[in-house]
Amino acid sequence: MTASTIRPAEFTDSDAILDVALASGLFPAEELDGLRHILNETLQSGIGDGHHWIVDDSGGVRAAAYYAPEVMANGTWNLYFIAVRRSVQAQGVGSALLRYVEADLTKRGARLLIIETSGLAAFDKTRQFYVKHGYDNEARIRDFYDAGDDKVVFRKALNA
Repeated sequence: MTASTIRPAEFTDSDAILDVALASGLFPAEELDGLRHILNETLQSGIGDGHHWIVDDSGGVRAAAYYAPEVMANGTWNLYFIAVRRSVQAQGVGSALLRYVEADLTKRGARLLIIETSGLAAFDKTRQFYVKHGYDNEARIRDFYDAGDDKVVFRKALNA
């Protein structure tokens, strides 16, 4: 396991976070404009309380995550983004980020953490990662992202 230095992200980390997304192998280049927009809204403009970007900055940004509360739900949060550079995957970096998010949310009194991901074969390891960390495979919405690309929803009770 590689040691992690996890910290809140700053706007100056935006390019590094985009690079991590691309280097993870799971986010195609055409999705980076949407991610850049989210980064700008959350890190620069500050769209509201509760939106958190964190990075693993162990010798440069190696991984990042973004989580925020679910609107109109009590104590339910979403992990909207988590990515680890392919060069450091399977070294505990993603696990450290996820544990950080869970610990932070537990301190905040969160009840549930929801994670959505793709049902494509390219995301098999991603889905296995969530199961390994105690997440229940809660739902599947067929053809959500595109024909043949299902949304798979994972759920974990916090403070249980």
